[in-house]
Amino acid sequence: MTKNVLISGASVAGPALAYWLRRRGFEVTVVERAPALRTGGQAIDVRGVALDVLDRMGLLERARELRTTMRGMQMLDGQGNEVMRSTEMALSSGRFDSGDIELLREDLTSLLYELTRDDVEYVFGDTITGIDGTEVTFENGPPRRFDVVVGADGLHSGVRALAFGPESQFLRHLGTYLAVFSTENFLGLDNWQVWLHGEEAGYAVYPVRDNSELRVTLGVHADSLPHDRRDNDAHRRMLAAKLDGLGWETPKLVEAMWEAEDFYFDAMAQIHMDTWSSGRVTLVGDAGYCASPLSGQGTSLALVGAYVLAEELERADGQHAEGFAAYEARMRPFARLNQALATENPGQPASEESLERAKTAISLDSQEKVSR
Repeated sequence: MTKNVLISGASVAGPALAYWLRRRGFEVTVVERAPALRTGGQAIDVRGVALDVLDRMGLLERARELRTTMRGMQMLDGQGNEVMRSTEMALSSGRFDSGDIELLREDLTSLLYELTRDDVEYVFGDTITGIDGTEVTFENGPPRRFDVVVGADGLHSGVRALAFGPESQFLRHLGTYLAVFSTENFLGLDNWQVWLHGEEAGYAVYPVRDNSELRVTLGVHADSLPHDRRDNDAHRRMLAAKLDGLGWETPKLVEAMWEAEDFYFDAMAQIHMDTWSSGRVTLVGDAGYCASPLSGQGTSLALVGAYVLAEELERADGQHAEGFAAYEARMRPFARLNQALATENPGQPASEESLERAKTAISLDSQEKVSR
């Protein structure tokens, strides 16, 4: 009987899965490599069926209260000349009259953590180093036994590497790298996004926290890195070189990049796997089916995947293999459609029609449950 579950990762998928498993009577431990909840990062979107997941968790109204409040956006060319503007939509979040929500990643993770911390065991500052049947070993803590292990630990999942093999088998690079950092609002932006596109690099800048702070997302086109992906100084040097010569406030933003303490850098890539489960291990969210930020649907996939996995494990009455198979059968078509958003129009957002279709392409209630 599957009753004791270990989840690796405390971002979105991990705490969301922990909530739904506890609601269904499972004992849950979440292990997170970072010493505390991670801060920083870009604004993320919750759309379509994922809004229903938040509603069923009692978090939808609180999430709406924390949403970003953009008035509009403008697009600049590489020299800083305006080529378009809109007060009806923003590239990061879509149309302002949509029911979808854009909020900061750290705000959503805080909501999920606060909802689960009283009845879920959180272990920060540790990571899984081995999985042998029901025995799990850790970098810092003593070995423990769990009925099921879930990798909710992102694009570079350690659980996936342990259970399925090297990342290179599953990662599909999309030809772009992204950096995100925060700085003070030295541009004086008032709920207004600015996007700049050069030939090889570009960025988006928008204010948060009542316009007191800027979140900056830098993007560069490159097929591969000539250095270690964990070498942030090398990342900064590459970004500075790619951004050199661009107009508007680019020099000031590069300077702020070097000073930022929450600088984050990674590839825009997807994960494609023939199966998300092996033995007593399964994957949820980016670890199993990362769509990349270019899809705008990573957070929604994480929330919906967590809900479906918990429901199918409960329905399987402790038979984890049966639960894993049902979870994959329900989630794969949804994941596939949302991954396709990132590649539909390279360098541009997917069409509104494709997004509308993808974000609602799953039911939270399986046919078996509906018929009962």
